[in-house]
Amino acid sequence: MTDNVSTKTSLTGYANGPSLQEINGTVTIPKEKGFLKNLLAFSGPGALVAVGYMDPGNWVTSIGGGAQYGYLLMSVILISSLIAMLLQYMAAKLGIVTQMDLAQATRAHTTKRIGAILWVMTELAIMATDIAEVIGGAIALQLLFGVPLILGVSLTVFDVLLLLLLTKLGFRKIEAIVLCLITVILVVFAYEVIIAQPNMGAAVANFIPRPEIVHPGQLTMALGIVGATVMPHNLYLHSSISQTRKFDREDPAEMARAVKFTTWDSNIQLFGAFVINCLLLLLGAAMFFGKGTDQLGTFGNLYAALQDNHLAGAVASPVLSTLFAVALLASGQNSTITGTLTGQVIMEGFINMKIPLWVRRLVTRLISVVPVIIATVFYGGSERALDNLLVNSQVFLSIALPFSMIPLTIFTSSKKIMGEQWVNKRWVTVLAWTCTIVLTILNVQIVLTTIKDLF
Repeated sequence: MTDNVSTKTSLTGYANGPSLQEINGTVTIPKEKGFLKNLLAFSGPGALVAVGYMDPGNWVTSIGGGAQYGYLLMSVILISSLIAMLLQYMAAKLGIVTQMDLAQATRAHTTKRIGAILWVMTELAIMATDIAEVIGGAIALQLLFGVPLILGVSLTVFDVLLLLLLTKLGFRKIEAIVLCLITVILVVFAYEVIIAQPNMGAAVANFIPRPEIVHPGQLTMALGIVGATVMPHNLYLHSSISQTRKFDREDPAEMARAVKFTTWDSNIQLFGAFVINCLLLLLGAAMFFGKGTDQLGTFGNLYAALQDNHLAGAVASPVLSTLFAVALLASGQNSTITGTLTGQVIMEGFINMKIPLWVRRLVTRLISVVPVIIATVFYGGSERALDNLLVNSQVFLSIALPFSMIPLTIFTSSKKIMGEQWVNKRWVTVLAWTCTIVLTILNVQIVLTTIKDLF
């Protein structure tokens, strides 16, 4: 990493144009100084970021974690969410202060070789995320409408048409649509958890980490939850869409207001994502822990279990299972919107290539569909094979995360890049590096364990 940059025009501003130029600085901020009005004006980017913390990957890891290990992994969700709040704050601040997204900043402050490595890792992370969306969408279509898995996987390619429609509506309306879909997911799972009557005492007690988490089986699921919760591409997305608000960037007070309320927006939305992930694990633990969990490893089996009196008890109902599938479909579509925006941020930021959103979406989706189709055909349409692929994709996201955390921490801790006022406080830097080092060590451990199992 280096601070000697020729392409950076000043402390703020990037020579090759602003991030997501078509929406950058398009949302006007009112002059009123009231807390609520400011919060509403800056609210929206946090919702798009929070979507990545409740996609189908979260579902299979959180529900599966609850079904296999009860309430043990509640602490993993809590720690992951706190790490996410810290990292998203740093990412948003980087975008607002420097007017560069994380991809642009990486390209500006690294060598071409390091930048290329980070770009490839980030593209792979987006594809891993997209795999989860493909699987979640295909299974939801099968559960709701009886669409065969192979056809459902193929149909997910056409969500590019949804993207074309949304790009015509304007960024503020996209934020509103995403928030509505998040609300649907929250309401569905809040209702299902209420009637499942989990042991809240045991759940709260497990917010304190227990040593059993580092055992091989639990650690794999825990890292899957981390990868599904703290998603690398969200750091790039937030550093970009935090720049959508229009205000006087030459005024330090206005800059401070933007950082403050963007952080409020992010933390509120991520708290909502934390609640949803807790609900997912509570549902898995309350309904399925100790009840033949080997048979509850797929979305289809979970769907069936929600209407099985033997497994779900008196609360079993076709309504529950239908709501589950509707929320799954909403989750996948939400992630489609944000994943496409992130892909554009990364491609433009790292290699300065600008292509239409629908082309980027189509190419990414076609690449992501290939391993899903292979797994579907090779295993004869087995949902368990798809769910295993989904869990492994989330573990890969955990492995890829330090490749985004390290440059983000370096940039936001640099006075040259951020300036005296906005550079990270020492405790923020120490905490960020601690999280990065611990996560990297755990990732190395799980990789070595996997290699050992293979041989």
